[in-house]
Amino acid sequence: MDADMFMSLLVTQLRNQDPSSPMDTNQMISQTTQLATMEKLTNMDKTATENFSLQMRSAAAAMIGQSISWHGEDGTAHTGVAESVSFALGIPQVKVGELTVPLDVISGITAP
Repeated sequence: MDADMFMSLLVTQLRNQDPSSPMDTNQMISQTTQLATMEKLTNMDKTATENFSLQMRSAAAAMIGQSISWHGEDGTAHTGVAESVSFALGIPQVKVGELTVPLDVISGITAP
C-alpha cells in the first residue's frame, strides 16, 4: 500500500459519505497522520537501503590491493589479491585474477 492508494481511499471515503453523518474529524486527522507516518517510514527505508549500498561499495573499493579469502561454491578455500571492483550488479563484484568474487562471499581481508 502506497501513499497514492491511501489518498485515493480517503478521497473515495469522503466522496461517498452520508451528508447527514459526515466523517468524524478525529478519524480524518488520524487517517491523515497515518498517511504522513507511512510516507516518512517509506522515505526512511529508501534512505537506509541507499546507505547500505554505499557502505557495500566503499567496503569493496577499500579491498583493492588487499589479499582476500573466500570459499567457492564447492566449499574450497581461495585467496588472492583484489585487483578491481565492479558495481554493475546489485552486489559489488571483486576481481581477483580471472575470477569475479561477489562481496558477500568474501570471508577475510589481509594486508599483502
